[in-house]
Parts: sequence; C-alpha cells; structure tokens
Amino acid sequence: MPTGQSSETIVESEEELTVAGSFGIRVPCLRLMKNQKNLDGMLRSAMWMPPGQNQSWVSEFILLGFSSDPTTNRTLFGAFLLLFLSSVLGNGLIITLICLDTHLHTPMYFFLCILSLLDTGCVTTTVPQMLVHLLSRSQTISFAGCWLQMYMFGALALTEGFSLVVMAFDRYVAICYPLRYTVILSWGLCTRLSAGTWACGFFSSLIHTFFTVRLPYCGPNMVNHYFCEGPSVRNLACMDTHVIEMVDSVISVLMVVAPLLLIVASYIRIAQTIFKIKSVQARCKAFFTCASHLTVITFFYAPATYIYMKPNSRYSPEQDKHVSLFYNVFSALLNPVVYSLRNKDIKVAFLKVMGKGRVIC
Repeated sequence: MPTGQSSETIVESEEELTVAGSFGIRVPCLRLMKNQKNLDGMLRSAMWMPPGQNQSWVSEFILLGFSSDPTTNRTLFGAFLLLFLSSVLGNGLIITLICLDTHLHTPMYFFLCILSLLDTGCVTTTVPQMLVHLLSRSQTISFAGCWLQMYMFGALALTEGFSLVVMAFDRYVAICYPLRYTVILSWGLCTRLSAGTWACGFFSSLIHTFFTVRLPYCGPNMVNHYFCEGPSVRNLACMDTHVIEMVDSVISVLMVVAPLLLIVASYIRIAQTIFKIKSVQARCKAFFTCASHLTVITFFYAPATYIYMKPNSRYSPEQDKHVSLFYNVFSALLNPVVYSLRNKDIKVAFLKVMGKGRVIC
C-alpha cells in the first residue's frame, strides 16, 4: 500500500483476482455493493495498467471542497444554497415564460430556452453534492460516481459553449439580414443546430472522460476541488500523463478556441453592419440586442479558457476551483438576470403570466 494512504480509502478482500492476459497482473478485489462493483470493474478494465506491477486501485475519491472548518462550511452552505435556488428558479422561470408565451416562439428565444435548460443541468450536476459535503463529515464520491459527474458536467458545459456559438449566429442573421431572418433561421434549421450542439457536446465530453478514466489511480485519492473536474482528477494518476495532457490540449483547442473564434468572427461582421446604420437610435438598439449575449459569453468563456488552456506548469488547485465557480455557478445565475432585466419581451411575458398583461414596461 502506498505511503500515507489509509486503510479506509482502499479496501482489499482476502482473495485476489488474477486478470487474464499476457502480463498476469494481479489486482485486489474491492468490497463494494453489487451494482457499484460491476460498474467500477468495467471502468477499471479500461485503464492503462503499468505491466509487471501489483496495483491497489482506489474505490472512491475525497473532494476537499473549500474549507475544513465547520463554521465556514455552514456559511458557505447558506450562500451556495441561495445561489443554487436562484439559478434553478431563474432559469426555470425563463423556460416557463418562453413555453407559455407564443410571442416568444422565435429562434432567439428558442436558443435562450435551451441555454437556460443547460445552465440548470450544470448547477444540478455539481452543486447539490457540494451542499451535502459542506454539512457532512464524509466528503467522498464513488469511483464510478466521479466519472459520471465528470462526463455529465463536461457534456452540458460543452453543449452550452456550442449553443453560445449558435446564438451568435442568430444575432448575426438578425442584424445583418433582418428581412431574411425567419427564412434563413427556419424551425427546421433551428432544430438541427440545437441537435448538433447536443451531439457535439456529449460526444466531446465522452472523449475527454475516456482518456481520463483510463489512467490508473492507486493513491492518494484526495481531489482538491468541489466536484470531479478533469484536470484536478487527472493530477492523481499514478503514471506519467504527458501524452494524455497533450491529447486533452488538442481537444480543448477544438472545443474552446474554435467556437470562440466563430463567435468573434460573427461579432466582427455584426459590428461592421451596425456602424453602417445611420440612425443613432437604431444603432443603439442593435448594440443592446447583443449586449446580453456578449456578457454571458464573457463570464462563460473567460474562466473556461483559463482552466483548460493554461500550461500544466501553472496548475493551481486552489485558484482553479474558485475560477470554475464563474462558469459553473455564477454563469448560471447571471443568464436569467441579464436576459430578464435587459429584455422587454421577457418582462411583458412575465406580466402576462401574472395576469397583468396590460401593464407596459
């Protein structure tokens, strides 16, 4: 057993399972519940195992969170609970209003509805467990549970990133080709674009999770984060991860930089079109139309780029878990605030639902 590793972390049975193969590797069986054992076993079978070594695999990870002080954790629990409820209720309200008000059944609000759904999914994947850990003595997450959380959060976050690209394209068509807006962005195209973002997001996350889960984890098992995020977990692998990090960097460039370049290109064309508008009032209206989207893009892509594009030599777990709050928790809260306070259509729809449709905002 590796030095500094407690017997509670790695549980070995009295018998050992000999893995069939040319290497004759012996791996300790773990005392887990039947379903958990089967799932963890399948995950471990996909790992890269160093030949000729006896390895004891961790059965769970410990998420260190933000603090070990109970008083601080209770304060953080109250703050994050408020943020979580506000995010879920705010995004839920936007989804409800868009579904109920037929005036909001346009491509722009269709994509906004999907964005709110993704934000709700992101915070629901990570924050509830963090809240439990803040009040619980145990901060563990099962081996399989960690990979499931990593995959789902990555899939939803990547889908959101691609959705922001589609929303930038929506603004580009609305401002540069206003008379052909409904013709270009037909419901058929909107549906295909939405399905494409979900497919790309979930497939890209599968690749990222696959390369991370295949690494051997033999201890320690303490993740300096509040949820299972790829870079933080990969740091615990007991083998050289240089090649995996290079592959992950290539994936990050394709999944982060490429969409960001498409967004920048869209807004360059939008800016060129806006500056050609002679009416100052029309120009301001066009700018305000894009302001909400640009705000959301900044809060999402800036921290995500920092986490996934920085060199490994600058890895700082304490700083990374605070930065990740911006594109996980705060971004989900920001979206309904920005789109509700700065959007007249959302305000009117809310008043209609509340039975005050005649009130003019």
